[in-house]
Amino acid sequence: MTDEIPEDEPEEPIEAAEPAAEPGSVQKVVVEARAHGWRVDHYLSRLHPNFSRAAFQRVIEERLVLCNGLPVKMARRLRVNDCLEFQLPKNPDRTLPPEDIPLDILYDDDYLIVINKAANMIVHPGRGNYLGTLAGALQFHFDKLSDVAGKHRAGIVHRLDRDTSGVLVVAKDNTIHANLSSQFEQRTVEKEYRAIAWGEVSFDRDFIETHVRVSQRNRERMMVCPEGGNSRFAATFYEVLERHRGFTFLRLCPQTGRTHQLRVHMHHLGHPIVADRLYEGHSSLKMSDLVENLPPEQEEVLLARQALHALRLCFDHPVTGQRMEFEAPLPDDFQKALGAIRTHRAKPAKPPHKK
Repeated sequence: MTDEIPEDEPEEPIEAAEPAAEPGSVQKVVVEARAHGWRVDHYLSRLHPNFSRAAFQRVIEERLVLCNGLPVKMARRLRVNDCLEFQLPKNPDRTLPPEDIPLDILYDDDYLIVINKAANMIVHPGRGNYLGTLAGALQFHFDKLSDVAGKHRAGIVHRLDRDTSGVLVVAKDNTIHANLSSQFEQRTVEKEYRAIAWGEVSFDRDFIETHVRVSQRNRERMMVCPEGGNSRFAATFYEVLERHRGFTFLRLCPQTGRTHQLRVHMHHLGHPIVADRLYEGHSSLKMSDLVENLPPEQEEVLLARQALHALRLCFDHPVTGQRMEFEAPLPDDFQKALGAIRTHRAKPAKPPHKK
């Protein structure tokens, strides 16, 4: 993974605490229903995103986090209506440095920005990935961004995986951020992706409806599971655009916004996305994957990341109310891989029907 290492809770954000809370101050909170089952350190870092999970773990070790009046243990799972009293870490995380990274800006007004995110770009800092992020690039290019999600995620309303390219919207103030977040939560935002999958998908179109949760064997992965516990409902509509020998080019429309949803759903369908290291096991598509007995001198890497692109995003402008639609064209590496598949794996034309 990437910037979206799955955790113990759904992707949708909880309401953050007031950003004005002073480092070292004592806070009290009653755990809401949607946080039932979350680890306490994770919950606190989501509630106060200016402080990292590691910072809250240090506070827990110092016995400065009480749950229902008793010092809490690190692995404590929260229950609805638990009363937490805790001291914020004394020092917030260091300010994210602005980085002069070029951005493909599809739209920009006084309220929001729409970006065509490149592949191999992390959306915001995560474990071991502090530089080279979209968040850092936004800090450099824009003077005003929302801060409701914390300094490390200024402006970030939603996310794409590191190796997923395409359309992403950014908020310039907290009111706009709240409006856009609500549209995502209410599922009024239309999202459309393009993907290349292994194998030939049988149905022309269908819905995939499952429950998903973090895999117990590999915490970086999500998995399809029965309903209940920490599972979350996930729904994806798909439509086959092209079938080739051993490959399918698809239109994917997620109806929910779970972590890795499209990747885990295609894996569950038996047709993992091409070059998806985490779910398919290979990190690239090579010419030798298409052509048998390819001479070594003709070997070529066609795609060095998962074949998934966020093509279209449609939402209501938070100020004007106008329905807005943005598209990001298929990037060069995606087109190169698709073109090679069309050339080398085209299905033979069917002979004319004889009466």
